[in-house]
Amino acid sequence: MKVLLIGSGGREHALAQALRRDPVLEELHAAPGNPGIADFATLHAIDVDNNSLVVALAQELAVDLVVIGPEKPLVNGLADSLRKAGIATFGPSAIAATLEGSKDFAKRVMHDAGVPTARSFTCTTKSEMEAALDALGAPYVVKHDGLAAGKGVVVTNDRQVALDHAYLSPRVVIEEFLDGPEVSLFGISDGTTILAMEPAQDFKRALDGDLGPNTGGMGAYSPLPWAPADIVEQTLLQVLKPTIAEMKARDTPFVGLLYAGLALTSRGIRVIEFNARFGDPETQVLLPRLQTPLATLLYQAATGALKSAPALEWSEEAAVTVVLAAEGYPMGPRVGDPITGIGSAEGAFIHHAGTAIKDGVLHSTGGRVLSVTALGQTLAAARTTVYEAIAKITLRGAHYRHDIALAASTAPKVREN
Repeated sequence: MKVLLIGSGGREHALAQALRRDPVLEELHAAPGNPGIADFATLHAIDVDNNSLVVALAQELAVDLVVIGPEKPLVNGLADSLRKAGIATFGPSAIAATLEGSKDFAKRVMHDAGVPTARSFTCTTKSEMEAALDALGAPYVVKHDGLAAGKGVVVTNDRQVALDHAYLSPRVVIEEFLDGPEVSLFGISDGTTILAMEPAQDFKRALDGDLGPNTGGMGAYSPLPWAPADIVEQTLLQVLKPTIAEMKARDTPFVGLLYAGLALTSRGIRVIEFNARFGDPETQVLLPRLQTPLATLLYQAATGALKSAPALEWSEEAAVTVVLAAEGYPMGPRVGDPITGIGSAEGAFIHHAGTAIKDGVLHSTGGRVLSVTALGQTLAAARTTVYEAIAKITLRGAHYRHDIALAASTAPKVREN
């Protein structure tokens, strides 16, 4: 099988690594890729926001499957263009990707599908925003309606801060605060059938103790020893299957990865958000644990053949990912500095996200520069390895959280329902 992977981040690096493990894979290509992905794939430096260029490349390479990583090409309709050209594609149509591209659209789909979520108001005027905040009360949750690279959400007890954030967007979704821990749970869908993956938990705040500004994600771990034993089954029943059925009923089937961000509240599972692609950094902990051949699985999804696919198989090992972020991230990250020490970070996977080679030296190019992932027999063992590895990497002014999976590594094995 020949596969073309679209994207250039840590998520795509983890995807490339997992795709390469599938024995059916003959060739792996990536556009535009990054220096880490280059270890697994042939890179093609094209503009992936230009649908025609991507289609032309896929045709030139005669690939059997295109896997779309980032959200922007999905919302821009890349999957539609590829399918129109007769190319099997893992990734939803532009309309289906609106589940991520519009918080308001996602809320309407959830309402029609009977999926449990937070009470909310969609607002387009200042008076509507003020009334919604007053109706729901603190803590205030304000979400910009469109794509915001993980930084369009504010949760605050300060009404003025909430209003200031709301005023920055022409359309916002203001919703009730959901109590309880958050969980990420992915489903792989062919438009009719959906297979649930193992749960993971990510860390959005920039600083230890869940302090600081919201980010695209500073780390993740899997499995979740404290989560209900039936969380996968319950999410499949209450969230994933109804959403896929609703999208199909709307004649806009969802083919690809449906990311459900969940809150395990005192009232049960509630959906915080949907994404239309593999999450970052959760992908970096899930794919190293996945034993099912990935290229075969994604091809089955892209060609409507998941009904006959076997159940997903998982390693018993735990995985922890810690993100190395540039100085100033997320507000104004410093870029262009050399990165050293990667070769000394033994026992861990180094997934490139914001890197480039300049004059033969690896340099930073973005806010989240690297994600470092380690496996272990326990979460505690994986944490030890990952933090020993990341400490050996040098980047001027870089920072990372020191508490990823810390509480979970000492939690009871399973939380009772």
